[in-house]
Amino acid sequence: MSTGSGDPSATSNVVRVVHAIHPDRDTFFHAEAVSSEFLKANQKYVGVECTQCQMRLDKPLKCAKCKSVWYCSKECQKKNWSKHKPTCHKDERSSGLLKLVQMIIINPVILGYLKLGVTFVCGLLDDPQIGFNTPFMARVEIAIEPSDILDFAGLYFNDRTTGEKLQGMVQLNAITAWNHSMQTPLTPKRLSMWHEARARLNAEGFAKDPVGLIEFFGRSPAYDIGNSMTAEFHIPAMMLAVARGGKPFEYISAITGALIKQPLSAVASLERVNLHIRADRQNQLGLRTEMTEQDKETIRAAGRNEDALPSRILKEKMGREHLYANLV
Repeated sequence: MSTGSGDPSATSNVVRVVHAIHPDRDTFFHAEAVSSEFLKANQKYVGVECTQCQMRLDKPLKCAKCKSVWYCSKECQKKNWSKHKPTCHKDERSSGLLKLVQMIIINPVILGYLKLGVTFVCGLLDDPQIGFNTPFMARVEIAIEPSDILDFAGLYFNDRTTGEKLQGMVQLNAITAWNHSMQTPLTPKRLSMWHEARARLNAEGFAKDPVGLIEFFGRSPAYDIGNSMTAEFHIPAMMLAVARGGKPFEYISAITGALIKQPLSAVASLERVNLHIRADRQNQLGLRTEMTEQDKETIRAAGRNEDALPSRILKEKMGREHLYANLV
């Protein structure tokens, strides 16, 4: 892979990327992954509400620009426009975030890793009041990367031979916590969502499980703006016990064959999600999608060391996860 300034007289830089795949990767993936039939059967259980009147929608009308808010009618959309306009940002993907977030929420493997990560990030082991008397909220930064790490390297190093049409996949770049004591209060809508979830789960026999909110956020490549979706987030007491136990994740190096133990943490949980999605070569999980120019530009900007927040978040992820060790 060659990169350069575009000047024929300039000395070219050659970046060699070595990528090894464990021969049993597919076997490991299928042993852990849920079936596509299970996911299809459960899609119907994840719905959306009208942004204006909160009616549950079977056939929502979505905002044509951001594709991340929904309405029951054009009348509700018009009533809500003055509130929605400041946060409405163009999304090049035809379905926006909705389909991808749906596939994450109904996937028990991915959701399990996420719940471990949120447990650590939101301090659920440190404060027994969080999730019971006070809400928690975790923000998950969603991005799309090439499913082939060599294509990622091509974008990152601005290799002009990288193809225009690239298959992408969902990656979770960060989890951050909303802090009820240090940050602005939750919006009335989010606070109401949490109170309703807390009351319902109490009535259903889950009074000992913490409940909060999770926000899935997709950013524009150049700015601290984007589109998001928020859902209730129930963490079973069993998941808290797993987090307290601290048993490390284990995986086998594709290069050396050695067993590697990774301490249990939010960072490790997020990396497990990303590796699980990457191992899905047949799109069994429904988390692959064609990359847009916005997706590509975020990676190129990170390679140029630009200071925009999406680029910084990606660079931080690359610094944490083993797959990118030779790129940064």
